[in-house]
Amino acid sequence: MLKRARIIYNPTAGREQFRKELPYVLERLEEAGYETSAHATKGDGDATRAAEIAVERKYDLVVIAGGDGTLNEAISGIAEKDYKPKVGIIPAGTTNDFARALGIPKDVKKAVDIILEENEQALDIGKVNGKYFVNIAGGGDLTELTYDVPIKMKAALGQLAYYVKGIEMLPSLRPVSVTIEYDDNVYSGEIMLFLVANTNSVGGFEKLAPDALVDDGYFDLLILEKTSLPEFIRLATAALRGNHLEDDKIIYAQAKRIKITPDEKMLLNIDGEYGGELPGEIINLKQHITFFVSRKFLEREEKIRQKREMAGY
Repeated sequence: MLKRARIIYNPTAGREQFRKELPYVLERLEEAGYETSAHATKGDGDATRAAEIAVERKYDLVVIAGGDGTLNEAISGIAEKDYKPKVGIIPAGTTNDFARALGIPKDVKKAVDIILEENEQALDIGKVNGKYFVNIAGGGDLTELTYDVPIKMKAALGQLAYYVKGIEMLPSLRPVSVTIEYDDNVYSGEIMLFLVANTNSVGGFEKLAPDALVDDGYFDLLILEKTSLPEFIRLATAALRGNHLEDDKIIYAQAKRIKITPDEKMLLNIDGEYGGELPGEIINLKQHITFFVSRKFLEREEKIRQKREMAGY
């Protein structure tokens, strides 16, 4: 029986490289037995509408080519539906955190190979205040830099743009007083930021939540308590190496539901985009959407499961 695939792509992502590769992707999917069509997004929210149409028309496969923002939009168009097509990813943005976590390379040919290998896995996604995320929800001044970085700067500098903007923001970072309820625990105090991670890859840091599993129904919660600027810089360096979780300024936990109530204005960042203002309750939707993933990802998840079993949790 003929299968059908729909490619939803952001024509402006990652220096417009994917547009040149589109004929190749169409050809590969057709050769693999998919009747394939493509939709180029035209602005904010368009990937959500395109994904909703793909669901209505019962496509077997939706391939999302773009960065984390395009992926977030498209997943938002699938998340609430009874029928959910399988999802393939071709990373074409600046950071591509979720694709990186799934072991999907930026090379278009290799990314298509992974889709056609059909290693599928039902993965968790998050929901907060009626919005969805695949990778990260966060709050605090520094989490705002992902949507403060101008598009031209992103295109010119790539990942470096975030570091440049981050260094610029450092002197103005200030703590916010919050209450965070996570499963049966409550934290109250002044924090620099919080991160709710679905994967191990956050903002290009691959070791922020090193033992995150993407299909266990739990998020990895990191709370950075009030720090001085030198302490903050020391912690950021430790985070690059993955040595930050032992620090007494960091609270680390795994939780299914996390409710954030700030005492003053605090913005919500979801998948690197502005997600409105807090308060909010962040809920894990376990194994909610099926993605095509790499063998490398499956091996990594298996290692983490074994590590957890040996540690007795």
